[in-house]
Amino acid sequence: MFKRKLDKTIIDNLQNTNLWSEKIKKDCNRQKVFLAIRDNLIDFYHRGGRLFCFDKQGFKTHIKYASVISKTGKDYLTEPELSDYKLAADFKTNYHRIKENCSNYSGIEAAGVSALYHKHSYLSDNNIIVLDIEVSFESFNEENTQDRIDILLYKKDTQTLQFVEAKHYSNSEIRSRTTPGVIDQVNKYESQILKRRTEILSGYTEYLKIVNNIFNISLPKPKTIEDKVILLIFGFDQDQKTGKLKKMVTENSKYSGIKNYSIGNIKKVVMENFWNAKEL
Repeated sequence: MFKRKLDKTIIDNLQNTNLWSEKIKKDCNRQKVFLAIRDNLIDFYHRGGRLFCFDKQGFKTHIKYASVISKTGKDYLTEPELSDYKLAADFKTNYHRIKENCSNYSGIEAAGVSALYHKHSYLSDNNIIVLDIEVSFESFNEENTQDRIDILLYKKDTQTLQFVEAKHYSNSEIRSRTTPGVIDQVNKYESQILKRRTEILSGYTEYLKIVNNIFNISLPKPKTIEDKVILLIFGFDQDQKTGKLKKMVTENSKYSGIKNYSIGNIKKVVMENFWNAKEL
């Protein structure tokens, strides 16, 4: 089953932590951190990386983010001085340094997706918002354990969910002499929507209840899901758009039936254009 839920004890424990009340919640409200709900787990994203997760055991972060030296007052240390300092001992004190490390490790596509949730999160005033990212489903294909879709958008006035798969122009999966790999991805994701429609709507109805409770907002529950997954391609210049992108994708018959929104600079995305995306 596809689940989006949190036991009340997890929510209560989160709200009783100083890291949440003094740091992360403020960053969520400023759209600097994006909170996403899983199955009795919360993920916190920042600039393309999973900054923290939170479950019944509390906060966790990746060792590569947490490996920071406690504040020294210096930008440079000699080797003898290094032995006088120690690694950060708590998340709250070293929160900003952990955030810096998180952003430094982000891949090009994850960083691109972050440009959307840092500007159009469900805590913004926009009609079209990012409701979730890295949405995982148990795969119907025995060769894979999970199908993971990059972005879930939500159009508040129509209460409609829209899944989006994001690819940077440099990703080899969008080009092939035969059939590009991304086409199979999109087809698999659309099969997930078809077969799990009821689960998805139920899961995100609960998701929104939790989000509304945590942030004291009143987003409406979803009523429907778009059948088609939109392929978002970004990170190209004008010459590439009229050259290789046109040849590889927009005029490639293999992409027939795939909904596409292509934009060079992802920071200039117009959210309404996702709903205006056409099949190639």
